[in-house]
Amino acid sequence: MMSSSTIAFTTMSSFYVKPNNTSSLFLTSPTTKTLSSSFTSSNTSLTKTLKLNTTSPHSHHAVHKKSFTCRSQAEKSDSVKVQELSVYEINERDRGSPAYLRLSQKTVNSIGDLVPFSNKLYTGCLQKRVGITAGICILIQNKAEKKGDRYEAIYSFYFGDYGHITVQGPYLTYEDTCLSVTGGTGIFEGVYGEVKLCQIIFPFKLFYTFYLKGIKDLPQELLSKPVGPSPSSEPSPAAKACEPHAVISGFTD
Repeated sequence: MMSSSTIAFTTMSSFYVKPNNTSSLFLTSPTTKTLSSSFTSSNTSLTKTLKLNTTSPHSHHAVHKKSFTCRSQAEKSDSVKVQELSVYEINERDRGSPAYLRLSQKTVNSIGDLVPFSNKLYTGCLQKRVGITAGICILIQNKAEKKGDRYEAIYSFYFGDYGHITVQGPYLTYEDTCLSVTGGTGIFEGVYGEVKLCQIIFPFKLFYTFYLKGIKDLPQELLSKPVGPSPSSEPSPAAKACEPHAVISGFTD
């Protein structure tokens, strides 16, 4: 949640994935480790639980999209102002995230398994680092027919000195979802609404569009025109390096 905010697992550090060859990696150890950089699709002992899905038309394992629209997006009331905010969540394999805690003690992902995570967060234009995501996913159901899992997710998006936004709702490894915005701090105090989660490459690259209500106008620094979600979308080198002109004030690391 599992970089920006541009959303796998028996504790994972960093590894190389061939997106056309590996569709799932299910780690069977009941203990917690970190994803190894030596992982490849030929490692048959690790290819049983983590599913990598991509929206790329050239990928063999594309996310099966289910058409839906967040209600806040579809029904903007004249009496309530809705502000759109886009961010990328990107896992750059340098935070030891995500971790898979196999509490079920089963060899397949099962209800009750936990996945704590923290990834890097970038503006929708990918020109500035804004902070991190941090939270936990609780496995609700393994969907073997979809080669994925359904989680209940509770996590936060940290925007440096601006504050943070909290969300809760369904996190599906195989398709896009919509979560509730449950609150926030700083300029986001009193916020409510919804956020659309777009899986680009699970669990390494996700794109979010927030539909926010109940707050004052957002700063222009956060409202740049977003880059369309794509497997090839990457933060600018300056943003990745956290250069002074490519981060927001007090960005969370």
